[in-house]
Amino acid sequence: MRAMNFRKYLIPIGIACLFIASYNAWGWQGPVTVSGGLVMWALLHYTRLMNVMQKANKSPIGHVGSAVMLNAKLRPGVNLLHVVAMTRSLGELLTPANTDPERYRWTDGSKSFVVCEFVNGRLVKWELTRPQNTDDDKPKDESGAISSTQS
Repeated sequence: MRAMNFRKYLIPIGIACLFIASYNAWGWQGPVTVSGGLVMWALLHYTRLMNVMQKANKSPIGHVGSAVMLNAKLRPGVNLLHVVAMTRSLGELLTPANTDPERYRWTDGSKSFVVCEFVNGRLVKWELTRPQNTDDDKPKDESGAISSTQS
């Protein structure tokens, strides 16, 4: 059973309480001021959304600079917009559209990739996968010693 999402109810109730309290304190000027603050808050979030999407538009879908660094930066509970802002790229959608949970993949140049799973737009789990080394990828010198010359 899923936990209830209280944000759906608490935010509108909080805004209504803010309007009522501001009206009681300052009359009609209170709700006008609260409305101005809410419009400013909405515009700030809209601007952030547009900036993130413009940066993501410049990168290929599902590409990230380093999958290992992305794996280190991820935290449970962050939203999809935050992950897109970190990667500066839209993830490659692995699940059918409009299904929950959503799974996205970001791949780097070394073919390592991170698969992220989002439930209700929030990150719940992720997995880093690194490619297996083949015989062709191994270095020629297996000794592992560092050679240096002294003069």
